[in-house]
Amino acid sequence: MPRDDDPTTMHFGGFVEDRLVVSASFYLASAPVHEELVSYQLRFMATDFDVQGRGYGARVLAFALDALREEGAAQVWAYARDTALGFYVATGWNVVQGSEHLSAESHLPHTTIVKSLVEGA
Repeated sequence: MPRDDDPTTMHFGGFVEDRLVVSASFYLASAPVHEELVSYQLRFMATDFDVQGRGYGARVLAFALDALREEGAAQVWAYARDTALGFYVATGWNVVQGSEHLSAESHLPHTTIVKSLVEGA
C-alpha cells in the first residue's frame, strides 16, 4: 500500500515460534462516524486458517488498540468482511447499521464497524 511507510501507519503481527500467523495494519484515516475524532482504519487483518479460533487474532488486536490509544487515537474503524463480523463483535466492535456493501476490491460482502478507544466517545 502506498501509505505503508507513513510515520502514522502502524503494523502489528503475531508469531508462533518463527512463523507470522496474524497481521494487522492501521492507517490514520477519518472515520465514517464521529469524524471529529482521531481515528485509525484497520486494513488487511488476517489470521492463518490453521490457528484461527485460538485467540491469536484477539491478542494482536488488543495489543494494537493499546498502542493506538497511546498514540492519541480515540476510535478505530474498518470495512469488515461479513464472514469475520462475529470475531469483531466478540472483541467489542460495533456494527454501523445500514453500512453493508460489496467491496470494490474483493467483491465480497463487507460491513463498516467501529470501536471507541476512549470513554465517552
